[in-house]
Amino acid sequence: MENNLEIIALPRTPRNVRRFLNVSYRVYDGDPHWVAPLLSDLKRVFTEENPLFAHAELALWVAVAGGRDVGRIAGVIDHNFNRVQHEDAAFFGFFECVNDAAASRALFAAALTWARGRGARKILGPMNPTANDECGLLVDGFDSPPVFMMTYNPRYYEALVTAEGFRKAKDLLAFAVDVPRCPLDRLARIAEKTRRRHPELTFTPVRKATLVRDLVKVKEVYNTAWEANWGFVPMTDAEIDFMADRLKPLLVEGLVWLAETPTEPVGFMLALPDFNLALKPLRGKLLTPRILGFLPYVLGRKCPPACRVITLGMKAKYRNQGLEAVMLTEGFKVGIKAGIKFAEASWILEDNTAMCRLMEVFGGRVYKTYRLYEREV
Repeated sequence: MENNLEIIALPRTPRNVRRFLNVSYRVYDGDPHWVAPLLSDLKRVFTEENPLFAHAELALWVAVAGGRDVGRIAGVIDHNFNRVQHEDAAFFGFFECVNDAAASRALFAAALTWARGRGARKILGPMNPTANDECGLLVDGFDSPPVFMMTYNPRYYEALVTAEGFRKAKDLLAFAVDVPRCPLDRLARIAEKTRRRHPELTFTPVRKATLVRDLVKVKEVYNTAWEANWGFVPMTDAEIDFMADRLKPLLVEGLVWLAETPTEPVGFMLALPDFNLALKPLRGKLLTPRILGFLPYVLGRKCPPACRVITLGMKAKYRNQGLEAVMLTEGFKVGIKAGIKFAEASWILEDNTAMCRLMEVFGGRVYKTYRLYEREV
């Protein structure tokens, strides 16, 4: 492929973004596990509507061979990340490529040259476009589709990435929970003890109708509870509002919880049904007759038989006191009534031993591993 390979930089116009995103359809043609992201939603990430661009830069490239796009990559510099983490770093993200080392090498070369020209000393990824979004390369657990808002890629990507000098920075774990076999009685006892020990605490489900009011509390918990996590960068108010606007139509009452004292919010859990099960037939497009099969899920008339626990966090002084068990137990009760049989908790940092142990208490086991890579620029 080297003789006719060309790398083209794409300005971030709607037409170019559409071209960039369409590369994945060539890469995953015939892959039974791939779930196309909803293009109308994903395109919003690349527009000025996304408040990320108030503090970040993003560049796009595609690899062209024989007149066809065969790969893509994005370069990202998040100035908030560099300020908070005291780094001079860039990210690579949205990487897709056919199984061709020359095309992959040329794409990474473009991203590295761009990052070097902006003063970056190292590059991390994949971040799509940051760690507050979808991130990580799947390196173990290829025998099933991804759940909602988790990445997926062919096995050969690991070889393409490491061939360019990238090494492991951190692994992100996904736990599988067989909901009917979850030891709910035991967990309910733990939850009840927690409630008696902390009578000042209230646990309240977040509803679509209360989201605007509750979002202020969610922001406070999110940016406080995760501040010591590896690579964490607080989200701005506008970024959290943007994310909430994207997720609001998908919220299911009883799967999103807030823990509060009379004076402050102290914990938050976000779980969503695995809408990938309903999205897969759409192949990323709403303008298709198949949308009729998806509408009952959006309207709340049907619930997929699986869910994903996306976020579960506490302010530091309330950790390891059973609050997480209360919210998970309440969420699982709702999930069981809705017919949910499987739950994925993801992603969890490999060295977050407290959360890994909690997942094991719930009967969880690691069944997928995602990896973040780094290299010097």
